[in-house]
Amino acid sequence: MITTVFFDFDGTLADSAPDLAHAANLQRQYRGMPPLPYDMLRCVASQGARGLLRVALALTPDDEDYEPTRLRFLEDYRACMTQNTALFPGIEQVFDKLEDAGLRWGIVTNKAEALSFPMFDYLQLTDRSAANVCGDTTAHPKPHPAPLLHAAKLAGVAPETCIYVGDDERDIIAGKAAGMPTVAAAYGYCVDADEVKSWDADQIALLPEDVWDAVVKIKEQAGIRKS
Repeated sequence: MITTVFFDFDGTLADSAPDLAHAANLQRQYRGMPPLPYDMLRCVASQGARGLLRVALALTPDDEDYEPTRLRFLEDYRACMTQNTALFPGIEQVFDKLEDAGLRWGIVTNKAEALSFPMFDYLQLTDRSAANVCGDTTAHPKPHPAPLLHAAKLAGVAPETCIYVGDDERDIIAGKAAGMPTVAAAYGYCVDADEVKSWDADQIALLPEDVWDAVVKIKEQAGIRKS
């Protein structure tokens, strides 16, 4: 029986790419470089600072300048993170349908607590969510299953009764490792439909409103297996 649906945050529940891209382009501005087109940065928004700084500045964690740049990026992002970020159209309706059906939902993100919790409050998600787990809540971020298993524990449910929805392959890997059915949010920041299929999620949501249909299908399949 499915009891709970957990969601990734950036690119799954919230479209935070405009603010993340702005913070990334600020790092280029500091270096006298022109801004990159938004689309070049949007497609890596789910990868956080690591992906954005790789595209914006060709920086990797092995580079000497990476860590101070990452810290400045995060400082700039914190200052602008509520300017243009909003829930994807249709997500609020998904929440309503889940709650009307007696299902709980929660958030499991790799974004740090210091950045996540203010956003959850800003979008009025904190008290409505059954569990809020961030990238530094547990010892390991996704694709490790620890954050998802911790979320299930906080919600007081068995992992196998949960579904995980995310727009990055690591979300699907983490969900499978935690023993949860998975939904790939293809409306998020991944631009390659074939790549999404290769993740082998249980269901694919092409639009935010498709998440509800994906949940219903997984519930039905779970019922068939149980019978």
